[in-house]
Amino acid sequence: MEINVNESNGVAIVYLKGRLDLSSGTALKEQIKTLFNDEKIKIHLNLSDVEFINSSGLGALVSIMKETRLRKGRLSLSNLASYVQEIFDITQLSHIFEIFPTEEEALSSYQSIKIG
Repeated sequence: MEINVNESNGVAIVYLKGRLDLSSGTALKEQIKTLFNDEKIKIHLNLSDVEFINSSGLGALVSIMKETRLRKGRLSLSNLASYVQEIFDITQLSHIFEIFPTEEEALSSYQSIKIG
């Protein structure tokens, strides 16, 4: 999996490409830990190029969500492929995560909410 990070208006935007499974989930958690160490607690994950996700990948996302909430931060997701969205719906995780159709909609939502 490729993981790239940009920043926009104080929100760390993480772009994921490939398969989100056990090994890539571990790498993603390490990347997020680096963001936390840099005092970045507003995080957005763009999943437009995620072609596969399994229970280990979902577990990594849940772990990231938990850690973000402990730090009084915010995590959002966007651009889920229909297959990935279906997995979130089946597992009921779509009720736990903030999921937006587009990155632009997700980022604009950060402007109206105070975090921290």
